[in-house]
Amino acid sequence: MNIKIVCVGKLKEKYFKQGIAEYSKRLSKFCKFQIVEVPDEKAPEKLSAAEMEKVKEVEGQRILSKIKDKEYVFALAILGKERTSEAFAKEIKDLITYGTSDLTFVIGGSLGLSPAVLKRANTQISFGRFTMPHQLMRLVLTEQIYRAFMINAGAPYHK
Repeated sequence: MNIKIVCVGKLKEKYFKQGIAEYSKRLSKFCKFQIVEVPDEKAPEKLSAAEMEKVKEVEGQRILSKIKDKEYVFALAILGKERTSEAFAKEIKDLITYGTSDLTFVIGGSLGLSPAVLKRANTQISFGRFTMPHQLMRLVLTEQIYRAFMINAGAPYHK
């Protein structure tokens, strides 16, 4: 089982790095886990709609270059389908049971994901309507992936 998070931008804060490192270590019992960072596109503070689309397109190309054809892709999108932790765990279990061994989660840049990335995704997942910093979302997603494995293992982590 291979799980990859493809995300735009670098992780800067030490406390996010420490949290992700802890969950990555815990996940190593269940899967090969990796985070792939792609550079964010530099842009001025105020952008026109066309400039925003161009930034998403460039970042989207960078994201897509890190995804192989065989990978099952979850795009994190505010308008994606919300799931409970239990439903998310079942979805992962079902994918594994029916032969999917490469799961990829995509976290876009501050402007979101390009239409091309959303089209490539097998499903869109939302963690609610809140806007979160992308670095925090990376930690939350990593913890939820770990939680899914613990639910599927019947471990007492998820209460």
